[in-house]
Amino acid sequence: MEDNTENNRLKVAIIGCGRVSEKHIRAINRLSDRLILCALVDTNPDAPSHLLSSCRKKIKKYAEFTASIKNYIDYKEMLSDLKPDIVAITVPSGLHFQVAKDCLQSGSHILLEKPMTMSNKTSRELYQLADSLGLCIAMGHIYRYFPIVSLIHEDMASGALGKVGHGSVVVRWGHDNDYYKQAAWRGTWRSDGGALMNQTVHALDLMCYLMNDDALKVKGMMARRFRDMEAEDTAMGVYQFGNGALCQVEGTTATFPNDHEASFFINAEKAAIRISLHKGKPSYSIITPKGKNLAFRYLRRYIKKFGLSYLISVAKNPHYGIYTDLQRAITTRTSPIADGRSGYIAVDMVLGFYRSVAKNTEIELPLASEFKIEEMEKLEL
Repeated sequence: MEDNTENNRLKVAIIGCGRVSEKHIRAINRLSDRLILCALVDTNPDAPSHLLSSCRKKIKKYAEFTASIKNYIDYKEMLSDLKPDIVAITVPSGLHFQVAKDCLQSGSHILLEKPMTMSNKTSRELYQLADSLGLCIAMGHIYRYFPIVSLIHEDMASGALGKVGHGSVVVRWGHDNDYYKQAAWRGTWRSDGGALMNQTVHALDLMCYLMNDDALKVKGMMARRFRDMEAEDTAMGVYQFGNGALCQVEGTTATFPNDHEASFFINAEKAAIRISLHKGKPSYSIITPKGKNLAFRYLRRYIKKFGLSYLISVAKNPHYGIYTDLQRAITTRTSPIADGRSGYIAVDMVLGFYRSVAKNTEIELPLASEFKIEEMEKLEL
């Protein structure tokens, strides 16, 4: 890829100017010594200006920051004109594959919001394509970037916390019916998926990261209870990992919209690990067999390794951590923490769950054949 840096900064373009794009803009703005936002792309020509206006108060040196931004309707035209180093893709999930593939083939590294794509075949194709081209895929798996999570991962991987027994993950991320009415694609099988694919996929990714293995089997059940949508609003199931550990999952959007919760539990030989996010407030505990909480010890380690400023920034906006890590990966020619493989594995876990429901049986992972999410359109909930 050509050297597109301006004062050694990497050029970033964002395709899709929806709500999550504000987090990207804030992160890029905070990293203005390393990154420069060169373009916003949306099929709605008014979307870029509305997006910038919505986060104006949170952008430092607004006039200077926005001066170099060009607006486009056609992302292919943008790729040809600007050849950005990084493209952030925040379009509806059903469009991820083609847009991401075009960006990689044009020579750009990508930051791809979850889920990676809507089929296991296309997700695998993307990460293999990026690898063959020597390009990075950073996934929007924000939970990997929460404070102290990387240190817990390191200790689980090294065996310092002993063997994993089991885990559980709960994602109660309520949306009311008005949320699904805001856009015709929301809650549809083909373009969005339900509570598992949209709200729970990066929580499953975190369990792989912390339990330090991939899932080998899954058995699931799901229902549509309260929401006027095509896909499921509630899903529950159990995964078995390669190391023998079990993990139960609950994902739902049928809870109250003002009471968001994501919680994780891992039972290891030498620690009971609890991480939770409730109404935007995180909490952590790492309890030893003798009842001692190691959370503050991990926090001190984290600050010593990354600094207090980084901790505060990533706690306020995990996308700051994703962009920091992606910039590091590009400049050092290494892999991001949440890379393309993690995106594929998470999608495969969700689609394996869906296939389990459709077939009413336990399913082995990774899936042996392609499973497209639109196959779920035949299922009656």
